[in-house]
Amino acid sequence: MKEAKKYKRDIELLFEIGCLRYMPRSWKRFFNPDVANNTEHTLRVVWIALLLAEYEGISNKEKILKMALMHDLVESRTGDVDYLSRQYTERKETKAISDILKDTVLEKELLILWREYEKRVSPEAKIVKDADSLDVDLELAEQKSRGHSVGVLWDSQRKKFVYPKLYTKSAKKLWNEIHQSKVHGWHSNASNRFNSGDWKK
Repeated sequence: MKEAKKYKRDIELLFEIGCLRYMPRSWKRFFNPDVANNTEHTLRVVWIALLLAEYEGISNKEKILKMALMHDLVESRTGDVDYLSRQYTERKETKAISDILKDTVLEKELLILWREYEKRVSPEAKIVKDADSLDVDLELAEQKSRGHSVGVLWDSQRKKFVYPKLYTKSAKKLWNEIHQSKVHGWHSNASNRFNSGDWKK
């Protein structure tokens, strides 16, 4: 019976994680940009964190990946709180993460990792938080390339308030590179029909 209950909660966790794709980032309501949902945001945070871990010489990549995967998991219960609503909303994040993970096979390990992430003391926690911040700058660069005003309007605020709060040197370097890079360079500079295919002839 205990084993059946364990699997039941683990399956419920997987369904709840699946619902994160329906959770919009709340700043979408400002200027109405078509921004990534919670799941899409988390995926890129994982990749950014992996890069930062490599730049910073962190060997425990597994810890980084787990922390990045769950960094916004509480938003399944609390929702996303942006810079405006944060002034009026109190989120019960500790209760949310405890309830989400309760009686799952991952409960003990992930609660420890979540508490560590929230303290922002360990190198891994700092890297994941930096990755969380940098994903917004990538998103804003993408919005700017579409001609959306939010990409321009938030540039100065992020430089003033977010850049100084980045924890790692690698994140600050990456932040500068993001703001100097072309969003479409990944495909326009890749091997394609224009530069190495049949259209080059």
